Amino acid sequence: MHFALISKVLGLLLVVFSFTMMPPVAVSYFYQDGSEGPFLASFVISLLLGLVLWLPFFRHRAELQTRDGFLVVTLFWSVLGVIGGLPFLISADTPVGFTDAVFESVSGLTTTGASVLSGLDTLPKSILYYRQQLQWFGGMGVIVLAVAILPMLGIGGMQLYKAEIPGPMKDAKLTPRIAETAKALWYLYLFITVACASAYWLAGMSLFDAITHSFSTVATGGFSTHDQSMAYWDSAAIDWITTVFIIIGGTNFALHFAAIRGLSPLTFVRDPEFRFYIGMVFLYILLVTLGLLAFNVFQGADETLRHAAFQVASFSTGTGYTSTNAAAWPGFVPFLLVFTSFLGASAGSTGGGMKSVRGALVFHHSIRELRRLIYPNGAFALRFGRHTVNDRVLQAVWGFVGVYITIAVVFTLLFTVTGLDLTTAVSCVAASLNNLGVGIGGVASGFADISPAAKWMMTLLMLLGRLEIFTLLVLFTPLFWKQ
Repeated sequence: MHFALISKVLGLLLVVFSFTMMPPVAVSYFYQDGSEGPFLASFVISLLLGLVLWLPFFRHRAELQTRDGFLVVTLFWSVLGVIGGLPFLISADTPVGFTDAVFESVSGLTTTGASVLSGLDTLPKSILYYRQQLQWFGGMGVIVLAVAILPMLGIGGMQLYKAEIPGPMKDAKLTPRIAETAKALWYLYLFITVACASAYWLAGMSLFDAITHSFSTVATGGFSTHDQSMAYWDSAAIDWITTVFIIIGGTNFALHFAAIRGLSPLTFVRDPEFRFYIGMVFLYILLVTLGLLAFNVFQGADETLRHAAFQVASFSTGTGYTSTNAAAWPGFVPFLLVFTSFLGASAGSTGGGMKSVRGALVFHHSIRELRRLIYPNGAFALRFGRHTVNDRVLQAVWGFVGVYITIAVVFTLLFTVTGLDLTTAVSCVAASLNNLGVGIGGVASGFADISPAAKWMMTLLMLLGRLEIFTLLVLFTPLFWKQ
């Protein structure tokens, strides 16, 4: 383990992150809300901490190994969660304690969108902007941005990229060099964000709201600048724009890259994960629409379809926006929406959950086992698109799904120990582990009133979900620390 190199990289990343405190300062000066102080103080603290970690080892030269990458990613997200909470802790406009400040910060960085804050409409613009910015940087991963410059400093970045990018296809590169890969992802991410902001602005949002909501939409984060979320506008155009860009954010960015580079929309059609992902979205929309029509929740079919599509896109990708009070919908509908978040979005996207590719492989594997029951001596290859999937990949997928479900069950029980009812406990697990951010039951209106113990458990689950469990759990195995 190269602890000197780990300290150097962690310090450098903190130095880079400290400068993200400057845009909120600019917003504060522009709107003259007088709230730049907490951001300037947070900038100094994070910059000094980064320099303390970096300066003693800045001449150290070595190549990051895979184990080093896992440790750097985990430490960085953990430290970043604390550092990112400083503006909330220092600001008089957000009277929260340490627990709530870290909760809000980690929720933003992991694109969860669960919040302990209320009265958003009266908060300073700089605070509102900062929350949205946390989600935008967290959406693609601050570390992926950082690895674009690390090679210039003599540090290899592939190990960090493998540990950070969500999904099982961690060894895939979009371009031959990791720095170019990171840049390509960020250019694409920026392009989609600008397109989303433009669409919001043309649909009637103010420029500030359009920009900030594009941050959390493309990041599938769910933070809003208004307590009512997207219901604040009650606009069909804005709801449909949100739905489309949430689905785009929940699609594999490598697939976006390939489609743009090849100038071929058929790239999406050929991809088996995308077909499964979009097919499940349409299935969910159908079921929710039928449920809403059965209970006569809305007056017309067009309004019913609009809210059904919006909430399905929001819940199934782990975004957490609301266009109406979906938690109050009757019957099975709210529970179906919560459970869609467990399957989640595509691998390589900004969405949460177990990822659609794993769900697709589990489904195809189950079909293969059913065929084997009928034809015990038959040979059935499992194909996913054009590729044959070997048993080692299937074992890894089943291992991940098994651990994911086990963690969900264990933490559901732990939440009930804190005094939450079963519905609220399941909702807290889904909101945090799946990076969903909204809940039903006792947390339908937010997470400010749950106990500190429950908030810390949710914070841990947010990190587990964002880092896809094994990146964090591997640090607790004795074998990891053996030389």
